[in-house]
Amino acid sequence: MSYYAYPLLIKQILETPHQQASGRKIIYRGEVTLDYPGFIARVGQLGAALRRLGVRHGDVVAVMDWDSHRYLECFFAIPMLGATLMKVNVRLAPEQIAYTLDHAGASTLLIHPDFVPLVTALRPRLPTLRNFVFLDEDGGARGALPYAGDYEEWLATEDAGFDFPEFDEHTRATTFYTTGTTGMPKAVAFSHRDIVLHSMTILATMAMSSVNAGVNRDDVYLPLTPMFHAHAWGWPYVATLLGMTQIYPGRFDLPRIIRLFRTYQPTYSHCVPTILHMLLSAPEAADLDLSRWKVGIGGSALSRGLCGAAMDRGVDVFTGWGMSESCPLLTFAVIKSEMLADVADDDAARRARELDIRTTGGLAAPLVQLRVVDAAMNDLPRDGRSAGELVARAPYLTAGYVGNEEASAALWRGGWMHTGDIGTIDLEGYVHILDRAKDVIKTGGEWVSSIGIEDILSQHPDVGEVAVIGVTDPKWGERPMALVVARAGRKADPVALRDFVTAQADRGIISKFAIPDQVVLVEAIEKTSVGKLDKKLLRQKYAPG
Repeated sequence: MSYYAYPLLIKQILETPHQQASGRKIIYRGEVTLDYPGFIARVGQLGAALRRLGVRHGDVVAVMDWDSHRYLECFFAIPMLGATLMKVNVRLAPEQIAYTLDHAGASTLLIHPDFVPLVTALRPRLPTLRNFVFLDEDGGARGALPYAGDYEEWLATEDAGFDFPEFDEHTRATTFYTTGTTGMPKAVAFSHRDIVLHSMTILATMAMSSVNAGVNRDDVYLPLTPMFHAHAWGWPYVATLLGMTQIYPGRFDLPRIIRLFRTYQPTYSHCVPTILHMLLSAPEAADLDLSRWKVGIGGSALSRGLCGAAMDRGVDVFTGWGMSESCPLLTFAVIKSEMLADVADDDAARRARELDIRTTGGLAAPLVQLRVVDAAMNDLPRDGRSAGELVARAPYLTAGYVGNEEASAALWRGGWMHTGDIGTIDLEGYVHILDRAKDVIKTGGEWVSSIGIEDILSQHPDVGEVAVIGVTDPKWGERPMALVVARAGRKADPVALRDFVTAQADRGIISKFAIPDQVVLVEAIEKTSVGKLDKKLLRQKYAPG
């Protein structure tokens, strides 16, 4: 039969910019510029080089690099061979990095010079790791690892027309490790089918709104989320599919990011709230024109204070919600135009309405099914008030944790993916995340959302960053504690901040149980390896006694 049963493989993503003859560029740090034909040729050369090295279907090839054009080439060439791309979280502790490389069974490692000393020290604990490829940059030290070659020299000797094979679309394409709250990180894996469907779902989601968040081929993409974390939220695949101009900044360096903004004027990024706060607060970025910039926020809740500060700069800011295990997109805070119709002529009311919507979890993406359930998996009403765990189904969620059947069974209990997030869904379909199940504060029999208190404090003009945790209390079980970093140039007063929250409780915005007993001024708030508030560490650090 001549029928072609089109498999959903990552290599098909490259067909669109090729077929449409994209004239855009892929830029690294403002120092390397590739056109799409050149990029696709390099993907072919990398595939040929890895095959010559002995990489075969099912092998695991790991990458330790900063966000770069090289990493983007690995996003394609490694899985297109039928091998698995392992994205090493370079911000984990050495013990965890050694564990993840060994657990994944990585046989080949492409390594940036910044990580050579670490891997050299860990090498005796990595028996499966046989091949090393040096990602030469800025004359970095090679160390004494037994390299099979240097990346650029390697590619220069290979045929750009390498013919990538076809295989089952359910073949594992990628794996990375979640930063769990207990024990070692867990391996999350995704197939070619998952990656392609996730990419198409992002595109469909961006087409849902005529008000905000729209993306098209004329956008200029600058990721501010590490490529090792959940495929940089899937956007490198989407940007390549659209043939967009892409700018990769290398290791995060705020002055360099600002220079890239001035030179290339990116129009779409994604990041955690901490990075957005850093950019908006940087004195050297005060004159940046951000009026064409769209930025998706995830990883932690977007507070109304930070959202308002971004909107004041003209930024089209909005949240996305998901988890590593969901590839990660589940929802995006796109605005229904009809929700602004009754406030169209009132600027203050429109701003308040937009703040409400942009800081929600958002609407379920196309093909995503969401439920709010109680502990027995019974559905709760979609009334914006009934809170329970959010569980999900979608065609691209991970099937489970590699080599961990017990955790996989818990993740998929009852045939739905358990997100561990407590929230509601309102009558318009918007998800409202109240807290992570492990971060909800139980005080005097009342459940208090740490996110809700953070959102209120973020709106005070003296507050730059805030984290709220529950600390043990002999009378009430737990009580809220607020940790506050003062806004640059301001002097925060703990008593005034507590009074600010109390005023909101007096208005009925939050429960009186949510008024923090303590507001503590700190120089910085600890973050996880991917920039989220590290509330586990904060609870340990500020535990009574």
